[in-house]
Amino acid sequence: MSRLNLLEETRYEKVPVTVYADQAEASKAVARRIAELIRNKQAQGAKTVLGLATGATPVGVYSELARLHREEGLSFRDVITFNLDEYYPMRPEAPQSYVRFMDENLFNHIDIDKANVNIPDGTLALEEIPAFCLAYEKKIEELGGLDLQVLGIGRTGHIGFNEPGSAPNSGTRLVTLDDLTRRDASRDFGGKENVPTKAITMGIGTIFKAREIVLMAWNGKKASIVRKAVEGEISGEVPATYLQLSDNVEFVLDQDAASGLTRFGTPWLVKDCAWDAQLTRKAVIWLSDTVKKPILKLTEEDYNAHGMAQLAVDRGPVYNINIDVFNQLQRTITGWPGGKPNADDTDRPERAVPAKKRALIFSPHPDDDVISMGGTFIRLVDQGHDVHVAYQTSGNTAVWDDDVLRYMEFAIDFSKSIGQDGVSLTAIYENMRTFIGQKQPNQVDPKEIQDVKAFIRKSEAIAGARYAGLPDDHIHFQALPFYESGKTKKNPVTDLDVQLTMDLLRQVEPHQVFAAGDFEDPHGTHIVCFNIIVEALRRLRDAGEEWVKDCWLWMYRGAWHEFETYEIEMAVPLSPQEVERKKIAIFKHQSQKDRPVFPGDDEREFWVRAQERNRATARRYDRLGLADYEAMEAFVRFHY
Repeated sequence: MSRLNLLEETRYEKVPVTVYADQAEASKAVARRIAELIRNKQAQGAKTVLGLATGATPVGVYSELARLHREEGLSFRDVITFNLDEYYPMRPEAPQSYVRFMDENLFNHIDIDKANVNIPDGTLALEEIPAFCLAYEKKIEELGGLDLQVLGIGRTGHIGFNEPGSAPNSGTRLVTLDDLTRRDASRDFGGKENVPTKAITMGIGTIFKAREIVLMAWNGKKASIVRKAVEGEISGEVPATYLQLSDNVEFVLDQDAASGLTRFGTPWLVKDCAWDAQLTRKAVIWLSDTVKKPILKLTEEDYNAHGMAQLAVDRGPVYNINIDVFNQLQRTITGWPGGKPNADDTDRPERAVPAKKRALIFSPHPDDDVISMGGTFIRLVDQGHDVHVAYQTSGNTAVWDDDVLRYMEFAIDFSKSIGQDGVSLTAIYENMRTFIGQKQPNQVDPKEIQDVKAFIRKSEAIAGARYAGLPDDHIHFQALPFYESGKTKKNPVTDLDVQLTMDLLRQVEPHQVFAAGDFEDPHGTHIVCFNIIVEALRRLRDAGEEWVKDCWLWMYRGAWHEFETYEIEMAVPLSPQEVERKKIAIFKHQSQKDRPVFPGDDEREFWVRAQERNRATARRYDRLGLADYEAMEAFVRFHY
């Protein structure tokens, strides 16, 4: 690409941006850049002064730096580090402390002198903090300033803990955390109420003095705020926009985090495009939304005024383009998610044959099946398909401790009612009650409490699946080992997780598999479970299992975000009665009703989220000029 074309494509971007295929590749590139800096400084007999960040974003960078030390001899003896921030108050040995984070992810794996490690002190008395902050700044200055500062970006646009409202010349100081920041941290602390309300952070002015600044962001959850930081106006409401004033900054993104930038989200506004079917569909839907007209009412003037003149010339006349996109969307709508028997399936999302299919619905948590595709689940059963459901994890970390005691009290009373003395149950109950009374945030439950929480979720899942019409022998509980750590942080996936999934797939031999494709799930369980399913299917295919050739994998979305309209390949409309049936199925999960343990950043009940999201999908189709349904569940086929 010529420099002129590149400038045109990136003309909305106010800072340099480098985009990598994925976060692993990007993390390695940043680590190599840091390693080169260290080696160059060592060759000059000088020390390297690094500003470091915490959180999920830099973990891959730190892992690669540790590998470079272990396998390629990169030494950190002459490196001095200053961390951006720390919660306040915070003990250094606490699981959530950034001291512990840095030790576990980097410092314990390299040869750095711990005397050269500087992290804000979360144990200080309140009156000691101003002097500490001044000394922190002075120490950085005396060392000649930061050579390179690593940053992430929060969903409020904060860098470090410089929340909205921070001044561009701010120094190291004590700050109050934004509510969204605390919600995002709630899982690490066992609930938002346990997240500190304050933190000590380097200021934006301190960060600005670094000779190089690298801001990293991964996955689609960051796409919106990245776009504001890169393309938006400079504003204290998005502190990361202040980086536009620096000549030394670079944003390093993976493709998902970059997806909201104009050159990726609406590329026709900045360059000539290769107009394939999906990009055409995306652009026409965008145009319809932008000018607020149904697709079939879009005109050549609309195309020309909104950067789509090239499409009109290449594929026009525009009315033909409109009809083609309209028909594509129309063909995604089907009331027969298992395929319509004895019908021409040329333009239908699912095959007509076999008329009665074996369908296997995988549910990462014990309620994702009915929350995400409860209407389709019920319809598949009603239409006579052989439907199975598999709950991949126990979900035992997402049950309130109070529920454990309540169920135990019920069990004790029931055992006494049938003539048993309940002595052993009572003893277990008393131990549980003592533990819960003294329990620390995110402390791992004893096995007995983990089991009761798993049994609660299992009983609810059975009730929901039975309500959908399944016999008990079609309800499967996998309790995949990776999840059963008792902690919010799960174990790595092993071959056993994949093998258990292969065994179930062999047992059912489905024509259809439904799996959660909601990779913005804030807990990370969905993508892990999805990857296990894909790996299992690929191994079965490669092993020559014939049925796999006819097995289609459909992705559904959970309680967080819907697919973009242009991505949808099957849209199942729901009547008002079906919406109500779906709601009742969700209600069977009583432990998740009213206020779930881990609600993410959405305080609404799951049934409300699901209902409003399904209705929003239907409204989008209606606004585009298609039929007006009560609600819709959307699916995208994954080709493995």
